[in-house]
Amino acid sequence: MSVDSAGMAARLGIKPGMVVQELGWDEDADEDLRDAVIDLSGGEMVDEDTDEVADVVLMWWREDDGDLVDALVDAIGSLADDGVVWLLVPKSGRPGHVEPGDVTEAAPTAGLSQTSSISAAKDWSGIRLVTPKAARSRR
Repeated sequence: MSVDSAGMAARLGIKPGMVVQELGWDEDADEDLRDAVIDLSGGEMVDEDTDEVADVVLMWWREDDGDLVDALVDAIGSLADDGVVWLLVPKSGRPGHVEPGDVTEAAPTAGLSQTSSISAAKDWSGIRLVTPKAARSRR
């Protein structure tokens, strides 16, 4: 794990003891970022079959992965009221790149608000999505 990856996991808001759910993993996912999230949270990430309430959902998403609205609705199913979904999409010019307009359109339909975007890893952008209730509680 690189120092950059550890810092990026912290920028994602990962803290010790958090339950982090990972969705959409594939071989192209950034392993350094994944390792940093595991190290910082202090536990393995849980998958879609978990009964635990997730503080953070890391959702790897590519253009051809299906219906983004449906996937986001599924992602918030086990999310804590004040939880965050980090939608991780390939950066522009990378295979599977998702147009920003697709996210802007899908998020509110799924009941989420987009709050920020970051460069999450070498090939991945991170889009922070929260429920309107979580957005209000942070003000």
